[in-house]
Amino acid sequence: MRIATWNVNSIRARADRIEAWLDRSDVDVLAIQETKAKDENFPWELFEFAGYEVAHFGLSQWNGVAIASRVGLKDVERTFPDQPVFGKGKQEPIQEARAMAATCGGVRVWSLYVPNGRGLDDPHMPYKLEWLRILKDHAKQWVKDDPEAQIALVGDWNVAPQDEDVWDIEFFKENGFTHVSEGERAAFNAFISDAGFMDVVRPRHPGPGVYTYWDYTQLRFPKKEGMRIDFQLCSPALAARVTDAWIDREERKGKGASDHAPVVIEID
Repeated sequence: MRIATWNVNSIRARADRIEAWLDRSDVDVLAIQETKAKDENFPWELFEFAGYEVAHFGLSQWNGVAIASRVGLKDVERTFPDQPVFGKGKQEPIQEARAMAATCGGVRVWSLYVPNGRGLDDPHMPYKLEWLRILKDHAKQWVKDDPEAQIALVGDWNVAPQDEDVWDIEFFKENGFTHVSEGERAAFNAFISDAGFMDVVRPRHPGPGVYTYWDYTQLRFPKKEGMRIDFQLCSPALAARVTDAWIDREERKGKGASDHAPVVIEID
C-alpha cells in the first residue's frame, strides 16, 4: 500500500496536476494540505472519478486538509482532541482546518497542516508550539494504549528539524527565520524522542539536498535552495512495515506546480 502526503497550495488551482499525478503515482492514500477551499467548493468529483473516496475539512479560503483513499475511508475525524484555536487582540479565537484523520486500509492516517510560526516573536509562534505539544501528547498516548497501533502523522509540519534540512542554515539563522528555531525543532523532535514515532523517509535519503519545498521566489527551485518540511512520521509498528519511501521532486517542475513535492511511503 502506498501512502502519500502533499501540500498542494490550492486544490482548485492544482486540480489537473493532482489528477495526472494520481494516475501516474498509483498511490492508495493521499493526505492533502492547504486545499484553500470550503467544503462546498471542494472538487469531490476529481477523486470520485479516479476511484477514491475522499473527506475534506475546509472552513475558508485558507488552510484546509483532506484525505483521499481507494482502500477504505472510515472513522473520519476533524481536528484532534483539544486542538488549540487561534486569535489575537480582539479577534475571536477560531478553530482552523488543519488536522483530520481517517482509517484507510487499517492505517490511521492524520493529514496535518501545522501552523506557520510567521516570526519568532509573532503570536502564531506560541500557538504553533502548543498545537504541536498537544498533538504529541495524544500521539504518545495512542501508542501507549496500543503498541501495535498503525498510525501515520503526515503533512506539512513547517519545521526543518536538522541543519541539513535547509539549503543554508547560516542564512536562516542570520536572518532570524522560523522553521529552524530551537523551540520548533524541540517540538518536532519530541514526536520521535518522547512519543516514539519515526521519520521513515530520512533514513532512506540521508544527507543534504533532500528537500520537499522550494519557495516560488528567488529562483529557489532551479538553484536547489529548498527545505525539508513535509514528513511522514509513523508509529513503531507501522514503521516496521515500511519498505520504501521517496520524495517526488519531479512534480515540483513545470508550469502550475505546487511549491511542495509529494512524499510517498510504501508498506507491505
